[in-house]
Amino acid sequence: MQIINTHQAKTYLSKLLQEVANGQEIIIGKAGTPVAKLIPYVSPTKIRVGGQLAGKIKIAKDFDKLPAKFMEYFTK
Repeated sequence: MQIINTHQAKTYLSKLLQEVANGQEIIIGKAGTPVAKLIPYVSPTKIRVGGQLAGKIKIAKDFDKLPAKFMEYFTK
């Protein structure tokens, strides 16, 4: 893992991106303190699909009704 300062990162960004594309991780620091990490981008391996719980979750008929006692906290 390579640690560089922000000035070097701005100057050599294209070179750093090539190194990251080759699998190297690079830490960018400011005043000697690590601030960010450049790592290779990995595409999601599978597309998420919804609907697995369709028909398995029920919402109570009184779900939208607010209890009177509870409403008192909002009107004081």
